Amino acid sequence: MSDKREQFSSKFGFLLAAVGSAVGLGNFWGFPTQAASNGGGAFVLAYLVLAFLLAYPALMAELVIGRYARANVVTALEGVGQTVFSRRLGKAVGIYGVLTASLILSFYAIVSGWMIAHFGQPLAQVLSLHSVSHWLGQDGLLRNLLVALIFMGLTIWIVARGVQAGIEAWSTRLMPLLLAILLGLIIYVLLQPGAMAGLHTYLVPDFDQLTDPALLLSAMGQAFFSLSLGVGTLLIYGSYLSKKESLPRLGVAVTLLDVGIAFTAGLLIIPAMYVAQHHGVMIYGDDGSLIAGPRLIFQVLPSLFGSMGVAGVGLSLAFFALMTIAALTSSISMLEAPVSVIIERTRMQRSRAALVVGTAIFAISVLIVSNMNPLFDFIVSLTTKYSQPILGLALCVYAGWVMHRNQVLKELQTGHLGVEHSLFWKVWPFYVRFICPALILLTVGQSLRG
Repeated sequence: MSDKREQFSSKFGFLLAAVGSAVGLGNFWGFPTQAASNGGGAFVLAYLVLAFLLAYPALMAELVIGRYARANVVTALEGVGQTVFSRRLGKAVGIYGVLTASLILSFYAIVSGWMIAHFGQPLAQVLSLHSVSHWLGQDGLLRNLLVALIFMGLTIWIVARGVQAGIEAWSTRLMPLLLAILLGLIIYVLLQPGAMAGLHTYLVPDFDQLTDPALLLSAMGQAFFSLSLGVGTLLIYGSYLSKKESLPRLGVAVTLLDVGIAFTAGLLIIPAMYVAQHHGVMIYGDDGSLIAGPRLIFQVLPSLFGSMGVAGVGLSLAFFALMTIAALTSSISMLEAPVSVIIERTRMQRSRAALVVGTAIFAISVLIVSNMNPLFDFIVSLTTKYSQPILGLALCVYAGWVMHRNQVLKELQTGHLGVEHSLFWKVWPFYVRFICPALILLTVGQSLRG
């Protein structure tokens, strides 16, 4: 089967696809406000360190298993098992990972659809389609379903085209565009009144907070979730990697690029919030913390754009194009996880599998949109706070305990001669067995404590 499977045509294509998978909406509405509210530069420093103490070793676990098995997450975990129990457990973990990725995509499509609506609103205004602009700006069942359907349709279309013609091709187009828009927005925002105060809040460290366990646990959780670990998306991308590539070096590159983009996003979001405050927009919640999450994206920043006249229309278009691209590069990896299972375990054609799986996930989105209050927050918490770290723990266990040490070493030596003499090999096997699971359990404990 491995000989017939598609694979990325180049290291560059894999890097952009993997970073695109990791760089999602959380990089823009989560990390920057967490940093600004938790010691500024101190949180950024803790995040950078913990990205390599937790996220990088867990990422390597996914890449090693994926390229070794050269299969979807269910078949891969089932295949590396050495006993009947470990094979059955691996199959169950893989299925749970696919279900978790599908549930994440079901609510992600809704939120991403809102990005499309907020992109379309100023565009319709420019085109003098005022009734359309007004409709797109109003929260409603029909609007939410339509824009979520558009987003899911784009995701299905890209995944249906395959690894090279779809995932790789569009990642290599969308990621440079994302970076260009991001840098352009940063330059513009930093020239506005109030931006320097935001930059100071974001970058100047309060080192006293580095001793706060809550800050360290928050930074650790952000580092883990930032790379989209646990649900097998990077495992499946790893399975499409050429045997000529060095996994440790690629893992470092993916981690550095993701961390770098998250940091760069903060150079836009936090100064933009203080520019909004300069324009009279409230940026602090009732508890005194900076507004984050959907309220930041859909209330604070649109209020800023609305106060800036003609320039605000252009900024709104650029910003929500940026957010839509970030969402799309992540969603294609989430859909690829279940689609790869269907393709390889049923021999269904890729285009049909993408349509069938995407339609089923959109049906869940319809259910959520129709019952937002009871379902949305519940599914978000179930998948991201609990299921994702537990799955990440399971993947570390399979890489560190279930796979034979010689199997792991042989896979790492492929594409990286002499890896057995490197510092990586002296540290990582012990680390992924003991330290990584302990750190993940700490993040789970933090979530359980609320």
